[in-house]
Amino acid sequence: MATESIIAQIDAEIARLMQVRSLLAGAGSIAPKVTERKTKKPPAKAKARKTRVLSPEARKRIADAQRKRWAAQKAKTK
Repeated sequence: MATESIIAQIDAEIARLMQVRSLLAGAGSIAPKVTERKTKKPPAKAKARKTRVLSPEARKRIADAQRKRWAAQKAKTK
C-alpha cells in the first residue's frame, strides 16, 4: 500500500468518527472528550510499616549464599 492511500484511509476514519461523535452529542447524551481522563483518587494513607532490620550475621549468611550461587553459575558456563 502506498503511503498516500494509508493516510487517506486514516483521514476517512477520523471523519467518520467525528460524524458519529457529533451525532451522539446531539442526541441528548453528552459524549465525553477523548482527551479528558479521570484520575484515580490517591489511596487513603495507611500506617507506615516498620522497617525490618537484618542482623549482621544474617546479612553475611545471605551474601555468602549469593556468592555460592554465582560461583555455581559461573562454573556451569565454563
